[in-house]
Amino acid sequence: AGQAFRKFLPLFDRVLVERCAAETVTKGGIMIPEKSQGKVLQATVVAVGSGSKSKDGNIQPISVKVGEKVLLPEYGGTKVILDDKVFYIKYS
Repeated sequence: AGQAFRKFLPLFDRVLVERCAAETVTKGGIMIPEKSQGKVLQATVVAVGSGSKSKDGNIQPISVKVGEKVLLPEYGGTKVILDDKVFYIKYS
């Protein structure tokens, strides 16, 4: 039950990503307060759809693979909660 996202497969050209955790300690060992932590714009791809269909009906595969790191826009995407973890669905 801990791997619910494995059952959750995005369709077409959608990608399911999980944001990386914000750093809470600097390299020097100083703890960063929660208010000062910036929004993390990096995520790991968890699941990938089959791809988009072209006008002639062929499927164009998605260029990212599961496990790759991607950059996210600051706003956008659909928030999905699976097993108390937050994921985002994005267009590829």
